Amino acid sequence: MKMRVILIIVGVITATPAVALFWPGLLDSSYGLADPDRMTTALLQHRGVLQAALGAAIIWGAFYLPVRVPAAATAIITKSSFLALTVVDSGMRGDMNLISLVFDPLAIVTLAVVIVLHVRRAPAAAPA
Repeated sequence: MKMRVILIIVGVITATPAVALFWPGLLDSSYGLADPDRMTTALLQHRGVLQAALGAAIIWGAFYLPVRVPAAATAIITKSSFLALTVVDSGMRGDMNLISLVFDPLAIVTLAVVIVLHVRRAPAAAPA
């Protein structure tokens, strides 16, 4: 039950960039873009859709065990790549919101623990 709640929380927070679809002003507070051009807005809104899909997959994994590891692994890869692309640049790091700087690393560790626990609890495969 605790695992399910943790995955739901991680999934919901992961999906929050989708709010930019309905509230483009969020792009300023989230990404430091006061007046982005139309293509930048569209790309960041598309990112929101992808984050919503990833969040939904994590939540699905809370209820459907076969999805749990692939969803968690995908989230670890995408969150790690975002951090690798941004945190290494001090200029971008200064523009990042606290949620990305704190939540993403915590989510990566949490999802890694989820994978380890899932694999440890899985029944051993029969030899071929």
